[in-house]
Amino acid sequence: MTRTLVIAPQWIGDAVMSEPLLARLAARGERLAVAALPWVAPVYLAMPQVAEVIELPLAHGRLDWAERRRIAAALRGRFDIAYVLPNSIKAGLIPWFAGIPTRVGYHGEGRYLLLNRSLPNPGGRPPMVAYYSALAGTPAASDERPRLAFADEVVDSALQAAGLERGGYWAFAPGAEYGPAKRWPADHYAELARSLHASSGLPAVLLCVGGEAALGYEIAAAAPGACRVLAGSIGLVDAMALVAAARGVVTNDSGLMHVAAAFGVPQVAVFGSTSPEHTPPLSPRAQVLWLKDELQLDCAPCFDRVCRYGHTRCLVGVTPQRVEAALSVALETLPSNAAAEARAEPE
Repeated sequence: MTRTLVIAPQWIGDAVMSEPLLARLAARGERLAVAALPWVAPVYLAMPQVAEVIELPLAHGRLDWAERRRIAAALRGRFDIAYVLPNSIKAGLIPWFAGIPTRVGYHGEGRYLLLNRSLPNPGGRPPMVAYYSALAGTPAASDERPRLAFADEVVDSALQAAGLERGGYWAFAPGAEYGPAKRWPADHYAELARSLHASSGLPAVLLCVGGEAALGYEIAAAAPGACRVLAGSIGLVDAMALVAAARGVVTNDSGLMHVAAAFGVPQVAVFGSTSPEHTPPLSPRAQVLWLKDELQLDCAPCFDRVCRYGHTRCLVGVTPQRVEAALSVALETLPSNAAAEARAEPE
């Protein structure tokens, strides 16, 4: 059996979109270990084909030369091949230091020494699932999409800790670590929460991971009685589990958007500065709202972190009523067999 190390991307959404690549590698008999940064590593716990998750004690954006050499020394002799998913030079250092015989990835930042099986950098911004899957060496299937699965006890534990029941709440993920140009307005989230609570009696659970607690409390303050804020102490595994068990999910273009799609949960994804042509939620139960053509926005997609014009019309123009209507469509869409399989624990 080929012993394979995968160097994971640095963003939650990108980690989810790497799942089809890992499924391909596992299907051809490779034993997979994934080395990931601490805030991304939990994603791979929801991929049953991953035999081992190695958490890298590294800081985002730092070279940490000595630490990478120490990690590599511990990995030496354990792997036959490494797939390096990020394009940076530093991402390729650990497999090189570890002397892994075959090291696969894109040219990236001129990594000709670090990699010995490299692909040319594609032009533009290709769909990320196909971008990662190409590293397997065979063309990606047109219907390839990420799938995540948690054991029932993982989901039940998260629900019990939060005092929630399966299907008994709406999950909102209002944050976007990338920047405010990707965040649907807080007052829109609040209005949607009030409307959904009035029509269904179900609360909107605001999943605010990392430093997004203030945003969650701002929304809850504008929708008294309609929201619950889960912030601060909630970890990514629990947030993912609560997404998987929600009645429906509303998100920006964010990591939890991709998590919801991979679990096959009914969802609405609101896009602003980024493009659903590049990083769409790949699920038959996902509804995407993007106003580029409707509003004739020549500036979209700009991929800015902060709107250069200060108006974020691409987001403000998506009304709560429109999101609620799209959510109704998503709820009426029956899950495909693939989605049903993604939400069930494999035997």
